Amino acid sequence: MRNSNNTYRVAAVQMTSGLQVEKNLQAAAHLLQQAAQVGAELVVLPEMFTLMGAPETTKLAVAEAPGAGPVQDFLAAQARLHNFWVVGGTTPIKSPDPQKTYNSCFVYNPQGEQVQRYDKIHLFDVTVKRDFETYQESTAVAAGDKTVVVDTPFGKLGLAVCYDIRFPELFRNLLDQGMEIFAIPTAFTAKTGQAHWELLLRARAVENFCYAIGACQSGTHANGRQTYGHSMIVDPWGTVMACLAEGTGVISADIDREKLQQIRQDFPSIQHRRIFA
Repeated sequence: MRNSNNTYRVAAVQMTSGLQVEKNLQAAAHLLQQAAQVGAELVVLPEMFTLMGAPETTKLAVAEAPGAGPVQDFLAAQARLHNFWVVGGTTPIKSPDPQKTYNSCFVYNPQGEQVQRYDKIHLFDVTVKRDFETYQESTAVAAGDKTVVVDTPFGKLGLAVCYDIRFPELFRNLLDQGMEIFAIPTAFTAKTGQAHWELLLRARAVENFCYAIGACQSGTHANGRQTYGHSMIVDPWGTVMACLAEGTGVISADIDREKLQQIRQDFPSIQHRRIFA
């Protein structure tokens, strides 16, 4: 639903994905339909929307080759069906190492064309609470090494995934490529999400004066892992425009490129940067 030449409706999808890819795609299709019904022109799915709650190595069995496979076909078909842009959360994609996949985020235009792919750079290898919650994403996931900004009708769209949010230098790199909006599919743990998710998302939006669209996993998954939810759309001033705390669903908001440019003009902190070796 375009309100003016510079205003566009965007949406974030929140899911509680399980172990069966087909069921997750069916759930995603239902939520994408909801996004279309509210007039969204750009829709973001959550991290690992195709498979959640399994050991990292389980991803190897469902990993697709780049450019071919049922998940990529699904995203292309949904983009065409609803005539919108889709940021396809993430899904496992084969890497050169047969023991590891990439955690890949695809972008499709309304013609169903795959226009970009981002492979998650920062992998979640942490202990959230010593001897209680330990995650080792790198066990079966290879790190990407390229940042991605996509030219869209809504502005230059930067891509990041979940743990990437903790690395402001990544977002400065995207800003240097012209970023005006960023999409970040996530599966934040309940513990780290409660402590840091909103704080980090709003900080990345404010320090770069850009719109932020965070699409999240929410709830308890098959292996008992709990994800935080709280999908959010944040404006360049750090205002939360929409949020879904728990459960599955869709949030939407209108982004205004004129507002973004006005903020950057009135408060030119981006131009005030000083870089030190």
